[in-house]
Amino acid sequence: MFIFGHIGITLGIFYSLNRLLPKKNIPVDFKWIAFGALLPDFIDKPLGRIILAETIGSGRIFAHTLLFATLLGLLAAYAFYQKGWNVPLIVAGASFCHILEDQIWNSPEILFWPLLGWGFPKDTLSGGFIEYFTRILNNSYNPESTGVFIPEMIGLSIILLFTASHIRSNIEAKKISPQAMKKKVKEQD
Repeated sequence: MFIFGHIGITLGIFYSLNRLLPKKNIPVDFKWIAFGALLPDFIDKPLGRIILAETIGSGRIFAHTLLFATLLGLLAAYAFYQKGWNVPLIVAGASFCHILEDQIWNSPEILFWPLLGWGFPKDTLSGGFIEYFTRILNNSYNPESTGVFIPEMIGLSIILLFTASHIRSNIEAKKISPQAMKKKVKEQD
């Protein structure tokens, strides 16, 4: 999966949970969901494919593990219960969704690191970061590569639906009648 797939599908998961569990008041904040949905790749791709390319040579390492997700979740829970901050919960939840979307359970040595050993399997794609990125980008938007293309199109569709909904809400908010606006101002005073 690539950028639109991770962001859009994670956004759809948060929105669905918000609708299915209204009493839980699950926040749907696009910017933090997008950040959390890409966080494992923000950490692991530069680290494993550029900085440690010669030794590790993988874009799925530390931040794609259950250990990382658990530690991030514990830090988020602490921040929420001590300070009332829900942003870390959003980031931790979106980051966990990323791991699920990548189907990391198919690589138990990554998912359960370090319980199954200290090493990480090397990526099947070799070459420098630019070649790797070009290949991934090409596969993401190639209909023949359905394992990546379909989630990307689903994610993009969800993002477009949310964008359209947001624009519509803003337009409707601006269409408040002058009488309703005066009444709202008087209520605030």
